[in-house]
Amino acid sequence: MLSYRHAFHAGNHADVLKHAVQALIIESLKKKEKPFIVLDTHAGGGLYDLRGDWSQKKAEYADGIGRLWEERSDWAPMAPYLGVIEEMNSDGQLHYYPGSPELSRRLIREQDKLALMELHNNEVEDLRANMGYDPRVAVHHRDGFEGLVALLPPTPRRGLVLIDPPYELKEDYFAVVDTLKKAQKRWATGIYALWYPILGQEADKSRDMLRAIKRENFGNVLVAELEVAGQTADWGMNGSGMLIVSPPWLLDEQIEAFLKPLCAKLAQGAGAQYRVEWLNKAED
Repeated sequence: MLSYRHAFHAGNHADVLKHAVQALIIESLKKKEKPFIVLDTHAGGGLYDLRGDWSQKKAEYADGIGRLWEERSDWAPMAPYLGVIEEMNSDGQLHYYPGSPELSRRLIREQDKLALMELHNNEVEDLRANMGYDPRVAVHHRDGFEGLVALLPPTPRRGLVLIDPPYELKEDYFAVVDTLKKAQKRWATGIYALWYPILGQEADKSRDMLRAIKRENFGNVLVAELEVAGQTADWGMNGSGMLIVSPPWLLDEQIEAFLKPLCAKLAQGAGAQYRVEWLNKAED
């Protein structure tokens, strides 16, 4: 359960989707002067050197952020996300990639807060080294599912929860549903953004998870998915999704604006597809 290391997958197609959506939500929160908080349940090390041994092992970033890097100025709908990466690589060479904590840290304002949870001993040491100097950031060495519920309701009372477990255990899919139920009872006004993998039919539990979430009374729930190829026997994760509870106004249109061309750009085989749909939506 504690073997997962984010660096192996930093900057891959799943990160591009997850972080582009995360950045848009944070930008929407910044439209009001009132402070907000971002809570990240499975934070990892915070930021990654793409030249490092772990990132180079499979070099998954080459088929993710690597495909966008040279034409980053052409992707205006993803500007908040790509702008942070450009800021981190000011010499024009793609060396560093922000995990969700660093992306949040660079996008929030002076009056905003960031609460990071990580259970893995080595990852949390990296996280403290990378983020601990910032007075807006609190690092918690604890299980993200338990920690999130314990920290709610937060101060300030506006904000975003990012839930991104490794899904190494199938129980994670249902721990997510249980955690969302407990969290929303304590903090009904928060925005919750949940990342999940799309795997081969035998291993994929995401459809069961989505059906379970649909049965709950979470209010407006938006789903955005990207699959870079059709699933085959030799593929592992061919895609991923972001589920957003209480999404900001027009987020569906903002995601749609980049996801169709992104699907074409990041396709790795036949069967690449995307969707942006409401899992649940209150009547207007």
